[in-house]
Amino acid sequence: METNTQEIFDAGISVTKKAVQRLSAVMEAEGKKGFGLRMEVTSGGCSGMNYNMSFEKEQKEFDKVFESNGMKVFCDLKSYLYLKGIEVDFSNDILNGGFRINNPNAERTCGCGTSFSM
Repeated sequence: METNTQEIFDAGISVTKKAVQRLSAVMEAEGKKGFGLRMEVTSGGCSGMNYNMSFEKEQKEFDKVFESNGMKVFCDLKSYLYLKGIEVDFSNDILNGGFRINNPNAERTCGCGTSFSM
């Protein structure tokens, strides 16, 4: 019996309300109010791959575009293979505060949370 499998739910990139608040404040301070968040993966770091975040006004050709809690998120197709289903969060913890990437696809992450492997 042959079965066809199809992806029914396209897991996106989500951004928590806390992260949106912090990103919006940084955008405003940098004169980039109304921009979106670009998420990328590059090679490097102690676990093999690094997360990169930057601000962009418009999407690029072939970008995947998501919206989460009012924040537009842009991601190139290659990076999306590694970022599918992630959540961007922000914490005010005294020792470990900052942005956190919760990646259900990562097999291993480094201690600081900025690199991962699959």
